Amino acid sequence: MSALLDPFAVAFVQRALVGGALVAVVCAVVGTWVVLRGMAFLGEAMAHGMLPGIALATLTGFPPVAGAAVSAAAMSLGVGALQRRGRLSADTSIGLLFVASLSLGVIVISASRSFATDASAILFGDILAVEESDLVLLAIAAIVTLLAAAAGHRAFVALAVDPRQAQLLGLRPRLAHVLLVGLVTLAVVSAYQAVGSLLVVGMLLGPAVAAGAWTRRIVPTMTLAAVIGIVAVAVGLVLSWHLGTAAGATVAFTAICSGAASTGIRSLIPLTRSTPDERTA
Repeated sequence: MSALLDPFAVAFVQRALVGGALVAVVCAVVGTWVVLRGMAFLGEAMAHGMLPGIALATLTGFPPVAGAAVSAAAMSLGVGALQRRGRLSADTSIGLLFVASLSLGVIVISASRSFATDASAILFGDILAVEESDLVLLAIAAIVTLLAAAAGHRAFVALAVDPRQAQLLGLRPRLAHVLLVGLVTLAVVSAYQAVGSLLVVGMLLGPAVAAGAWTRRIVPTMTLAAVIGIVAVAVGLVLSWHLGTAAGATVAFTAICSGAASTGIRSLIPLTRSTPDERTA
């Protein structure tokens, strides 16, 4: 028990735990919808698409989080524009912008000889460097996510079941989709500090997949995913402390393992699975 609690006697680990818990809540809410709607590729593209914005912000002295937000927002707008005007499929649009953004970020980083340390933090996160100001921003992100998810819940459910039916019910599926993409953007930007741009999807999908194996309703899935995510953060920090591994990567790996372990255990216990249209709050 002492080995488990010793790391949390240190102030920066305590801040990492609180910050990681807030990220887990945001990713649980958004990740549940990402899994239900099959938006994992979009989430991954958003995460990698933040790289040029973060790099440029770091080089010019602006807050990296601001650069991440601008870059992720540009990615979401670009995907929408390509789909509307270029008549490209969603995966093609996302793939094109994903590679373009990632390449641009690498070009910016390679052009600066003094960028090596910051590049590592960008790609893999630095959860142990979370400050009190970061906790405030994460708390605001969590509150905004919860309020937006609650306000758009009915429209999100209808969108997941049948967009045409949602249109007939006056739920404005296009607006609901835009709001959902905005929540994905908020989630990946929020998680960036904790686990870096390359590992954000682990926090976004792992706990949601783990929870989805055991619950049949959306809100309970989000709640259980948040609990699993918080546990993954705590376990990841403990493992990182004792093994001397990178904290952000260890947390992300633990979150992914939670999904794999939960799915494996679930396969040994046959239960009636629900279809997406049965998953209502």
